[in-house]
Amino acid sequence: MSLLDVTDTALAGLRADLTGQALTPGDTGYDEARTIFNAMIDRRPSVIAQCADPRDVARAIRFGRDQGLTIAVRGGGHSVAGMSLTEGGLVIDLRRMNDVRVDPEARTARVAGGAVMGDLDRAAQSHGLGTTGGRVSTTGVAGFALGGGSGWLERRFGLACDNLLSAEVVTADGRQLTANADKNPDLFWALHGGGGNFGVVTSLTLALHPVGTVTVALFLLPVAAGPEVVQAYRAFIDGAPDEVGGGAIYLTGPPDPFVPEDLVGKVACGLLVTYLGGERDAREVLEPLTRDGFEPSMVAEMPYAELQSMLDDPPGMRNYWSAEYLDALPDKAVELYCARGAAIPSPTASQHALFPQGGAVARGPADFPVPWRSAAWVVHPFTLWEDPAEDDHARAWARGAVAEMQPWSSGAVYLNFIGQEGRDRVVDGFGEENYRRLAKIKAQYDPDNTFRLNHNIRPDV
Repeated sequence: MSLLDVTDTALAGLRADLTGQALTPGDTGYDEARTIFNAMIDRRPSVIAQCADPRDVARAIRFGRDQGLTIAVRGGGHSVAGMSLTEGGLVIDLRRMNDVRVDPEARTARVAGGAVMGDLDRAAQSHGLGTTGGRVSTTGVAGFALGGGSGWLERRFGLACDNLLSAEVVTADGRQLTANADKNPDLFWALHGGGGNFGVVTSLTLALHPVGTVTVALFLLPVAAGPEVVQAYRAFIDGAPDEVGGGAIYLTGPPDPFVPEDLVGKVACGLLVTYLGGERDAREVLEPLTRDGFEPSMVAEMPYAELQSMLDDPPGMRNYWSAEYLDALPDKAVELYCARGAAIPSPTASQHALFPQGGAVARGPADFPVPWRSAAWVVHPFTLWEDPAEDDHARAWARGAVAEMQPWSSGAVYLNFIGQEGRDRVVDGFGEENYRRLAKIKAQYDPDNTFRLNHNIRPDV
C-alpha cells in the first residue's frame, strides 16, 4: 500500500491521536527519520509514527493494521538487514522513548524501547554499575537484548537476555502486557532471544552489576604475525578468568598515537583484551601473552561507557555482516581466519573479528532459545564500504569467511550478527525445538504475523 491509499481522514486521525507525531513524505524531518545505520537500505515508508509513549505505540499499530500497512519497528535502527524500515508501509519509531531509569539499590535499569547502548551505559555508570551491552554505543538496547545480546562483559555477567528481568510489550491487538517470571511467562521466555516477533517492547528492566574501571589492552601487529598471535590468544583465553573479554580483530590501523607508525593505514592483526578491573591486575592477567613476546600498543584504564564506544562504526557506510559459531578452533581454522583477515575489503572500515565465548555465557540458562551460547568461538566478518560498485565483492568476502569455517561450525548462529540469510539460518538461530515452541507462542500473541519484518518466526496456527 502506498501513501495514496491511506485516506486523509485516517492520517488526520492518527496525527490527532498521537502524543508524538506522524511524518509522511515531504514533511520536514522525514528523510532524517527514514535514515538508518546501513546506507544500503533506502526505503520510503508511507508513514513514520514517532511515538512518545506506549499508548502511541498501540494507536500506531491499530492505524497500520486498519490501513493494511506493513509495519516495521525502529529502536536503534542498527539492524544490518534494514528491518526497522519498510517501503510504503508504517514505521513505528521509538527514538523519542529513550529514557533510562536506574535503581542503584536494586541494581536494575528500566530502559525505554528507543534507548541506545550509550544511554544505558552512561546512566548506569554514574552509579558504578553496568551490564552486558553491544560492542558499539549506537546499538538499540531493545533489539540487542531481545536477540540474545553478546558483548564485552558476557563472560562475567552472561548475555544481555540472561539479565532481562521484565518487559513491557504492546501486542498486535493493542494490549499492553507485562512479561516476567510471574506474568505471561511464556512470552517472557520467548523474549530471551526471540527478537521483536511478539510485539513492540516499549521498555525492559535489566539487572545491573558493579562495574567500575575497566582496562583495555590493544595489541597491533603486521598481518604476517597473525597466525602466531591468534594461536597465542587462543591459549591465553583457555586459562583466562571470566573478567577477561575481547577478541582478535583484523582492521586497518587508524592514525592514533598508540598505533605503530608502520601500521597506520595498513591492514593489521589486532588483539583487543578487555579486563573488568584496574590496570595493575590486568597486566598480571596479560602476562601469558607478554611472556610470549607480544607487547601491547596500548594499556589503559577507562570507564565502561568509553570502552563501549571505542569501535563505533562510521555512519553513512554500506554494510554487510555475517557470522559462524565454532565448537573448536584448530590450527587450520586459525590459518583460514588469518588469511581471510589479511584480505579484508575496503580497508578503511571493514573488520574481521574472532570472539571467544565461555564463562557465564556457557553457564547461562540452557532453556532460553539461544543455542549458540554453547559454542567456544564466533567468527564475525563485517564489511563497511562506500562505493556501490564494491557491493558484490564485499558481500562475497564475508560469505567466504563463514563458508570456510563450516568444518568446525556448531550449526547455531546469533541472528543479531547477520542479515537476511534465508529460512534455515533463522531456525538455526533458535534451534528446531525452540523454534517450534516460539511459533506456538507467536500464534498466541501475533497470529496474523503483523510483526514479520525481522528474523521471522511464523505463527503455528
